[in-house]
Amino acid sequence: MLAETLAAIRPADPRAIAEARAYQDRLTKPRGSLGALEEIAVRLAGAAGATQPPMPEPAALAIFAADHGVHARGVTPWPQEVTVQMVANFLSGGAVANAFAAQAGVSVTVVDVGVAADLPDAPNLVNRKIAYGTADLSEGPAMSVDQAVRALEAGIGVARDLVASGARCLITGDMGIANTTASAALIAVFAGRDPAEVTGRGTGIDDETFDRKVDIVRAALRTNGLSGALTAPSDALRALAAVGGFEHAAIAGFILGGAAARVPVILDGVIAGAAALVAAALDPAALDHCIAGHRSAEPGHAAALAHLGLRPLVDLELRLGEGTGGLLAYPVVCAAVRVMHDVATFDSAGVTEKTV
Repeated sequence: MLAETLAAIRPADPRAIAEARAYQDRLTKPRGSLGALEEIAVRLAGAAGATQPPMPEPAALAIFAADHGVHARGVTPWPQEVTVQMVANFLSGGAVANAFAAQAGVSVTVVDVGVAADLPDAPNLVNRKIAYGTADLSEGPAMSVDQAVRALEAGIGVARDLVASGARCLITGDMGIANTTASAALIAVFAGRDPAEVTGRGTGIDDETFDRKVDIVRAALRTNGLSGALTAPSDALRALAAVGGFEHAAIAGFILGGAAARVPVILDGVIAGAAALVAAALDPAALDHCIAGHRSAEPGHAAALAHLGLRPLVDLELRLGEGTGGLLAYPVVCAAVRVMHDVATFDSAGVTEKTV
């Protein structure tokens, strides 16, 4: 499935980009007056291969949930069972992501790719469990390469299913206590940054815990021999397996699946940013189908976005995860595309353009 998906991904269409940009300039507004919204519309035109990209609606949020063996090292004050409890909260509609999704008219699907407990069947819960959490990344690989591929393919499968059911925009979400530690390790490797630059305070930790967290990220890179540049897809898979989480792998697959279907993917925060680095290492063209929903307060997210060359739409100092930043950005993305469909041109409206 992974090879098939990678083979199906196409880069942005340069002709559609040029035509969309020219069309933007003929609309009844001063050229460039919509700022970043114009770039979003042009980007989605290139991804879709059409001057007027399809409206990205309806949208579907997928929250990928998993646990992390590194939790045992004391990188967060939150107990691991919070992952299970928050999954239940998502399914009952009580989380912030649910509130934002309801406001934006977005469906919510929760995917278990590695929660450290058995979850009861529930509507909108998809079971793609690879294992009951990862191993401690500071002592060796968090997962095997085979498990990493299975998690990638779980994400691809969810993307395919959501698109087949009618979704025309995908939004990434995540849940996993201690997943910002794995994110920092992935970003340090894939963006070539020092762990101290890209490790943040996650759900809120004191100075002592933060220093320990940085040391653990350093130990993970050292233990797993991740000091050199990643030059091949096989290197990317090995790095993902070494220090990633099951949700990171699944989100990377979700991005690839959306790109293969030419459906835009709105990225959430630092976990999605780390996953996007993996997806881009497997196929850089996947990024042509991605939009950075927001910039997280986590320092690693800014580093990931800079490496990916993506401009965030919203910067509200969020650091919650769950897909909340992507959900807030979604109406902005829709508005950008709506302009291409509904706004008149100078010729059609009989409006005189400015003289040169």
